Amino acid sequence: MQDSAKARMPGAVVLALVMVTGHALGYVLGGWAVIDENQSKQDHGQDLLMPWALAWFVALFCWGLAVLQVACLVLARKRRHWVRVVLIVCLSFVGLSMVVAFLGSLVAGVPSLPAFVIAGLDVAALWMVSGEKGRGYFSARGPASGVSTA
Repeated sequence: MQDSAKARMPGAVVLALVMVTGHALGYVLGGWAVIDENQSKQDHGQDLLMPWALAWFVALFCWGLAVLQVACLVLARKRRHWVRVVLIVCLSFVGLSMVVAFLGSLVAGVPSLPAFVIAGLDVAALWMVSGEKGRGYFSARGPASGVSTA
């Protein structure tokens, strides 16, 4: 028997969480890529992409964001309001970054269709999480601690 306080996650929120999953994977790969590229350049006697301290800072920052997003994904079923706030901040950061990446590609004369598409998907995911369905889902309280959810 399903408890009435346990609501299904709206499809819009699920799609936003899928986007966040993709970004978390991208952050992990991005952090690794910065360190790997610096190491490769050092091994071949070339100028580094960036100083080692900055490379490690960027990598750790990316990995920290990935961990935060994975924590939000895991805790999204708990319907906590702070998870929604963190998702809004992360999606805003990534969406703005992708818009800047697309504008940079336009300035360079090589428009990036993937950056444009991902920016659009990020804006849509942000709209879903910050919109009525996201607000309704994440603002609802779970069952009281004394109530069994079996």
